[in-house]
Amino acid sequence: MSVENEFRALVRGEVESQLKPLQRAIEAMQESLAISRQLESSLAPVARAFAQVLQGTESAGSAPVKRGPGRPRKALSAGSNAIVATVAPRSATNAVKGKPGRKKSTEAARACAIRGCKRPARAKGYCAAHYQKLRMLSTRNQRPAAWVDFPAPQSVDDLKLPRGRAAVNARSN
Repeated sequence: MSVENEFRALVRGEVESQLKPLQRAIEAMQESLAISRQLESSLAPVARAFAQVLQGTESAGSAPVKRGPGRPRKALSAGSNAIVATVAPRSATNAVKGKPGRKKSTEAARACAIRGCKRPARAKGYCAAHYQKLRMLSTRNQRPAAWVDFPAPQSVDDLKLPRGRAAVNARSN
């Protein structure tokens, strides 16, 4: 039995000598982890204050508001528990149909340039549908001379475009 004990002692000594550098590295990592935890706890209030400054909130006790995917919702009633995104205040004179980023101008207040169209002008004096027609005609080099940029409201005659199989046949001939 003494040979077995001697052999065990020899193996134990060899393993301990091989593991000693690993044990020193683990101790060093534990010390650096303790230092980083102390640093984190001392810098946490500064980080929270900095995050609140970036988000625009000023109260130190409020948690940051997390926003879900998509457009931010408008402010809900004060008693609801839903997440509410903050909406920048806008003056009523600059808002158009409550859409952010849109400014009221002379173009948005007037009617479409096409006679008989009751929609408001959106781009170059035309409503959205007629502006798309203008773009399509311009791309195909079929824009009529009367369809100029920024004409007077209700001053341009509408152009009836051919549709269907007869139009395709007429265009190919």
